[in-house]
Amino acid sequence: MSVKVAIIGGGVAGSSIGVYLSEMGLDVTLFEKGKSLVNGPPICHLHAGGNLYREISDEQCVTLLKQSVDLVRFLPFAVDYRPTVIAVPTDDEGRPEDLCHRLHLLQNEYEKLIKSDNANKVLGEVSDYFQTFSKEEVEALKEKTPLIRPQTLSEWMIPVAKNIDLDKVKYPLVMVQEYGLNIFRIAASLSLALEQIKNAHILTQTEVIAIDKINKNFRVHYKQDDKEQTQEFDFLINAAGFKSGEIDDMLGLKRERLVEFKAAYVTKWEGCDTLWPEVIFHGKRGTPQGMAQFTPYPDGYFQLHGMTNTITLFDNGLVKTPKQSSQPQLDKKFLHKIDKAWKFSDVKERSERAIEHVARFIPRFEQGKVASKPLYGAQQIPGEDASLRASDVSFCGDTYARCEIVKASSVLSMADDIAKKLTDLGFAAVPYKKLRTFPHLEALDEASITHRAEELCTARDYPLSLAHRNIKK
Repeated sequence: MSVKVAIIGGGVAGSSIGVYLSEMGLDVTLFEKGKSLVNGPPICHLHAGGNLYREISDEQCVTLLKQSVDLVRFLPFAVDYRPTVIAVPTDDEGRPEDLCHRLHLLQNEYEKLIKSDNANKVLGEVSDYFQTFSKEEVEALKEKTPLIRPQTLSEWMIPVAKNIDLDKVKYPLVMVQEYGLNIFRIAASLSLALEQIKNAHILTQTEVIAIDKINKNFRVHYKQDDKEQTQEFDFLINAAGFKSGEIDDMLGLKRERLVEFKAAYVTKWEGCDTLWPEVIFHGKRGTPQGMAQFTPYPDGYFQLHGMTNTITLFDNGLVKTPKQSSQPQLDKKFLHKIDKAWKFSDVKERSERAIEHVARFIPRFEQGKVASKPLYGAQQIPGEDASLRASDVSFCGDTYARCEIVKASSVLSMADDIAKKLTDLGFAAVPYKKLRTFPHLEALDEASITHRAEELCTARDYPLSLAHRNIKK
């Protein structure tokens, strides 16, 4: 009898690990409460170095770089191959020079990754990992015409130079090879691959209602189509996202974690046909000057983050585990947004605030309009450090694993650790090695992924343009 693995939660973590383990030949069953896979908190950015987060350690940044390289190799169809500009506002206490120190460290680490395996060369040439631009260089670029298909970092900088208020940022500006990640294309890629793997079983619209530990095995009770059913598994993976604590509670396990509700806003800039990089304006989280994130999609759509309590963050939106449970309790108003719908007045108010927040630096963007409901969800953070961005899998006993990702780039390193554990237990048929070849993902084609991503946009009430990329490779 083959070893049976249960994965509870079909988000980025559960679906990715499902592909990984089923490609190893294991019998995998994926339980997902929703109608489709990968429908959680907003994902828009490959953190290939963590340059959005000044508060995290160099060690976390290096980890994010390594994990992001793996993720590009794993899901190349979901990557928008355009760089990111990092700007420090004049009213911010930060210094661009501090960013540059870390970027040199990351550039050296990227070079080491390529020397260890040339397939890791997914962020371009080492020399092009980042570039700095003085005010004089930016002013010179302001006189140039944006290109349909930029080739160099200087060419990518042209629309930024022509549109931002050059007196509201410190110099140098930094451009770094942190690409876009498209959540609809991630969902499409992983769904299509899992559907083709015979030993992967996807149970959507299925709610896990109880789990019993029977000796070393787990008996999972679940409800599908109003019918209660039971299956027994040799290994259990908790990838339930912000509801991971509910699974711990079913097993009588205590785990400290945080949960945070966040939203990003979908806007449209009518008449904007310029190909933009992503642009980040640093700021202190939770203040009116919180970071502003300007993420481009095709056809003039832009996704906005504003790290203030009136835009992306919410008062009482960050909660921790109570004494009697492993599940942090979000306020009912956030659960209503997740499970039901947003009030249009909330969508309009917060989206317009996001537009104003970005327009402080990009004045012409005041023309931006609300385009749809936000991208939103709750994110779990293991432990008690709200600034944690690079996370690892945790085990409780030999046959129970928790996958609490904070950033999507962590999924392969977690899958590696689980695969090693399964091999050590004698569950895998072959000796352990990190899996970096995924035939069912590699067999996918651009047209199929785009079509499925468009179907997901339609089903979730988002513009079709969000299923597309600005730049393919």
